[in-house]
Amino acid sequence: MHTLIFATNNRNKVAEIQSLVGPNFEIIPLKEAGIEIDIPEPHDQLEANALEKAMTIFKMTNQACFSEDTGLEIAALDGAPGVKSARYAGENSNAQANIDLVLSKMTGIENRSAQFRTVICLIWKNQTYYFEGICKGQILTTMQGENGFGYDPIFIPDGASKSFANMTMDEKNQFSHRKKAMTQLFEFLGTL
Repeated sequence: MHTLIFATNNRNKVAEIQSLVGPNFEIIPLKEAGIEIDIPEPHDQLEANALEKAMTIFKMTNQACFSEDTGLEIAALDGAPGVKSARYAGENSNAQANIDLVLSKMTGIENRSAQFRTVICLIWKNQTYYFEGICKGQILTTMQGENGFGYDPIFIPDGASKSFANMTMDEKNQFSHRKKAMTQLFEFLGTL
């Protein structure tokens, strides 16, 4: 069995990714690895933030690790909130404040197309690899659902009849940007 440190303290992300992992991999979040730091995300690209997080953990542990950065990219907002998705309404904002800001900026806008994009950075045997997953969809006009996290209540994937926040984890994984990127990661690891 391979152990990989996942460079996050976000329990929701850990649970989502754990649901995708096969029996050959054990995913260890930062807290279980004894690392209790908040890694900065100072860059204006998802790829650069993912690399920053993975390199920070690798330098501390010298162990195989991966990180991800995800953004909601809304066409009518020129790709915003994008890399600033978690802090769109300000540095100390929460999911509700971020959702409220998006909905207010989208008032009266007909083009509601958007996508979630995840970039994973893996450091494996001193090599760096990237994997990307995209889920295209639409921004709803009101919140729908109680599950999920982040912008899930206002995002409906193309081909779906309900928001991410109205889906079970299994349903969400049929569309998930994170699952698409993780599938690429685990397919790659399977070739090693």
